[in-house]
Amino acid sequence: MTSPTIAWPKFKRDLIAILRGVRPDEVVAIGEQLVEAGIEIIEVPLNSPEPFRSIEQLAKSMPASVLVGAGTVLEPADVARLNDSGGRLVISPNVDRAVLEAAGKAGMVTMPGIFTPTEAFSALKAGASGLKFFPASVLGPDGLKAISAVLPKGTVIGAVGGVDETSFAAYAKIGVRTFGLGSSLYKPGATAAAVGERARTSVASYDAAFPA
Repeated sequence: MTSPTIAWPKFKRDLIAILRGVRPDEVVAIGEQLVEAGIEIIEVPLNSPEPFRSIEQLAKSMPASVLVGAGTVLEPADVARLNDSGGRLVISPNVDRAVLEAAGKAGMVTMPGIFTPTEAFSALKAGASGLKFFPASVLGPDGLKAISAVLPKGTVIGAVGGVDETSFAAYAKIGVRTFGLGSSLYKPGATAAAVGERARTSVASYDAAFPA
């Protein structure tokens, strides 16, 4: 059974802030800095301290237009907990049909991790909203271009892993405009102000690569 496909929302900038290792006591201040800089998608990986608590705080405190969710989602039970926490985004390192079906039934946006055309089509068939090519730095723009040529038109392609603000222009040339920013944006221990500064740099580079 194929799960419902929830469309990837429209954002001014398809930048996903990956806050791996963030703590609940700091997450709201960091989220505020991200949103102020112009980032509208925030992911808290589930191998962070008390991730569902952080997600719940973000979901309650960020504007409704901000898509908040979890990364490293491996089990359907995690989807249920995420739903209870107010999260609306499921990002995984792999393609797990049970996870995608649970997320689809809950009306959540999904982006499973893939690396090959076979995985890409399996994810789309299972109802993925978008595809997370990881690690994108290994494939590079040329590899992504080759794979994207066989994917359905309009497929949302996210480049994640080894990607930072210096990468946007190269990927823009092949039509990829969705990026996950991890350690280039946030590392455990970073202050909210420092994250905000990095976010503003990333947003400026994104806007330069994708002029309105």
